[in-house]
Amino acid sequence: MAGNSQRRNRRTSNKKGATVGSGGQRRRGLEGKGPTPPASMRKGHKKNRVANAQAKQAAARRPAPRRGGPKGTNELVVGRNSVVEALREGVPAKTLYVQQFVDSDERVREAIQLATEKGLNLMEAPRPELDRMTNGLNHQGLVLSVPPYDYAHPEDLTAYAADNGEDPLIVALDGITDPRNLGAVVRSVSAFGGHGVVVPERRAAGMTASAWKTSAGTAARTPVARATNMTRMLEAYQKEGLMVVGLAADGDTELHELDALEGPVVIVVGSEGKGLSRLVGETCDFRVRIPMPGGAESLNAGVAAGVVLYEASRRRA
Repeated sequence: MAGNSQRRNRRTSNKKGATVGSGGQRRRGLEGKGPTPPASMRKGHKKNRVANAQAKQAAARRPAPRRGGPKGTNELVVGRNSVVEALREGVPAKTLYVQQFVDSDERVREAIQLATEKGLNLMEAPRPELDRMTNGLNHQGLVLSVPPYDYAHPEDLTAYAADNGEDPLIVALDGITDPRNLGAVVRSVSAFGGHGVVVPERRAAGMTASAWKTSAGTAARTPVARATNMTRMLEAYQKEGLMVVGLAADGDTELHELDALEGPVVIVVGSEGKGLSRLVGETCDFRVRIPMPGGAESLNAGVAAGVVLYEASRRRA
């Protein structure tokens, strides 16, 4: 009996007892770990593998974000004078088509020389082919192909200003249909330190070869953006902290009274005939008029934009 008692005591004494701090470890072990995640979120589960595979497939199908605006088709500049002028002004052309056996003169020779210096493609084509390309226009043996302009996104213009540590100075054109006016505004924006121009996507002038020529090459360094909806775009600029200033002959404020030009601002210029559209006019924070003691009823859109840009530049200097 004594031997059995000793063996029992020996077995008892060999058992491991509680160690210091084990109580805390055991309490943590007893704590709940929250709700069980769904099968699709549990690593290693079949449904989790299926969900991951589906996510990868969706990412592969999703197009990359596009900053620029929609692109159109190639533009054709037709005729000897027009082609030479476009090449002189640095219009970003791609290919010069020259008619086979064309009667060469000074303009043809200059066009070929300029195209060669700029590294453009030179293509010789029979007259019927050039007639087909130009829908029967009088091309005079020279046709210049200009690729679609690479429009910026309206958000790019404020980002460009921020990158330079400057308050945005942007011009928006509402209903301007003459590309020469667009080119003139681009030139003024570049001259007075602006950050870009916004035009509507529809029923408005775009950056054609004519606009590029009028800009005198400044379109190469001044971005032009396209907005699907001008009113929503202006509201988005307002949310970013820009003041929207519309030019109107019956505006409540004269240009010299407007302090908003000293800060982040977008200047809206309407068409010469109709001015600002109703919704755009209602969105403006200010409607401003340019005093004209000479008695003129209105200014050309390009001239009006230049006057306001000069005033903004003077105040920011």
